[in-house]
Amino acid sequence: MWLLNFFSYKFEMVNTKLKPVLPSLREKKRYLVFEVISKERLPDFKAVSDTIWQCSLQFLGQLGVAKAGIMVLDNKWDSKLQRGIIKVGHKHVDAVKAALMFANRIDGKEVIFRSIGVSGILNKAERNYLKTAG
Repeated sequence: MWLLNFFSYKFEMVNTKLKPVLPSLREKKRYLVFEVISKERLPDFKAVSDTIWQCSLQFLGQLGVAKAGIMVLDNKWDSKLQRGIIKVGHKHVDAVKAALMFANRIDGKEVIFRSIGVSGILNKAERNYLKTAG
């Protein structure tokens, strides 16, 4: 009899949904807007993203990148202005800025990564930093 109760209890556990994490317990995020300065235009975003990941892994290590929660937003890349957005944890913004400083080549072309600004809201980051040139 106890075996039947055990299996029915297990079955009930499978069907229950997890409760969402409270907003106060979620990790706070920041959106870091960056610009790539180079003599020539960079044709594809994938090379930029790969360079960001490579420099982040080299400077922060795997554990640091995991803690920072770095996410390069590919749909926010502006190829005309050569600007993009990186989503990062609020405690690790300075570390990611430092990691970007070590990126000096993309596909054999010399580049400089410049941090434009940081915002806690994606729309505000786009409006204030991504769309304006200057």
